Amino acid sequence: MSFADFPSTRQSAYQIVDPETGELVQSFPYATDAEIEAALQGAQAAYLWWRGRTVAERAETVRRAGAVLLGRAEELAETMRSEMGKPLAEGIAEIEYCATIFDYYADHGPALAADQELPARGGAQAVVQSRPIGPLLGVMPWNYPCYQVVRFAVPNLVLGNTVIVKHAESVPRTADTLEQIMLEAGLPHGAYRNVFASHGQIASIIADRRVQGVSLTGSEAAGSAVAALAGRHLKKCVLELGGSDPFIVLDSADVAAVAALAWQTRMDNNGQACTSNKRLLVMDDIHDAFVDALLAQAKAVDAAKHPPLASRTAAENLAAQVDDAVAKGARLLAGGTLARDGSARYAPAVLLDVTADMRAHDEELFGPVAVVYRVRDDDHAVEVANSSPYGLGASVFSTDTDRARRLAERLDAGMVSINSPSADGPELPFGGVKRSGFGRELGPAGMNEFANKRLVYTAAGPNV
Repeated sequence: MSFADFPSTRQSAYQIVDPETGELVQSFPYATDAEIEAALQGAQAAYLWWRGRTVAERAETVRRAGAVLLGRAEELAETMRSEMGKPLAEGIAEIEYCATIFDYYADHGPALAADQELPARGGAQAVVQSRPIGPLLGVMPWNYPCYQVVRFAVPNLVLGNTVIVKHAESVPRTADTLEQIMLEAGLPHGAYRNVFASHGQIASIIADRRVQGVSLTGSEAAGSAVAALAGRHLKKCVLELGGSDPFIVLDSADVAAVAALAWQTRMDNNGQACTSNKRLLVMDDIHDAFVDALLAQAKAVDAAKHPPLASRTAAENLAAQVDDAVAKGARLLAGGTLARDGSARYAPAVLLDVTADMRAHDEELFGPVAVVYRVRDDDHAVEVANSSPYGLGASVFSTDTDRARRLAERLDAGMVSINSPSADGPELPFGGVKRSGFGRELGPAGMNEFANKRLVYTAAGPNV
């Protein structure tokens, strides 16, 4: 796939469309080719200067950027609400979490980028250095408009790379504000640059000799297009794509409590998270009690006050996936209604009896739909969990931690949590396997994906 084949947005510009009403709020024109060239020139010039600063200097600049970001938390949260429907409290929480990423790399970046000496034969010295490689492109999504950008940009800025960010076309104000924050904190012009690029311009940026790598968080289609282009031009890429994470309940001392946790986790960000627990796999002996408790949670939701999805298109696609499942025999026990007023509201749903012939079985359900599967035993749970084409995250719950750990060892996933919905923290690596992509962000790995791991070898003494 190329970007010529990439699914069209059918838009003539970056647009803010209020998900509460479906009304167009503001449009931003696509960048001109001259503006893209200026961004590339600026990123390269900034890189040549930025890489010459010490890691400690770069880390302190990044720390200031985190403080500026935190100071504008309420403003950014309101912007995210207007652009993609995120409730204000969740938006503020996103910004606060982003600030911990800035601090983590400011605190630990110099040590993570430190030289590593290796044992060498014959009295020689071998040192592996972590050095920047140049300007990078980040192609970012709308569901976490700040967090997704921050986890890509921050470790690379500390390392000494510069970044060009192509954000989702529905969150242009957030994209602009993030660039302003970086400049206000003292990053050199060009070190962090937002561009309102078209799909064709993305292809040109990836192909440009000055750009050394690309990171994408988004759909499989977008990931396939970016990976093909990166491969053609011999550029390193990192892909964080979809997920259909299993939430496996082997047993529980409090079924209602674990069901409430499953529901709360599924509703986080209105179900619009790659690592959301999209498949609830519950042992046969507690399945019915679990479903009853889950339904109590679902029926307590006031659909009229539940936040909208990010767009009407997203809500309509989710409704089509659920309708397809119901038409083929799945049971819809709660919710599942699409608003008729043109808004992006979709009533949170509970779906049972999903089978392999339904779209909901293999496709990612990116919204507030909890799908429950009945499993017979541990082997069956592993079989169902691994049947997905995705392999991002997974979680296992049991009063027997050893049992949960043994099952977790058998799961095809990049991240597995035991007795927790997920493991979150700037110090922990994030990424998946299979069609969920490849590469890692955050933690020490976040500074390694786009690093030149340069070997410097010094012989023991003159021999010529």
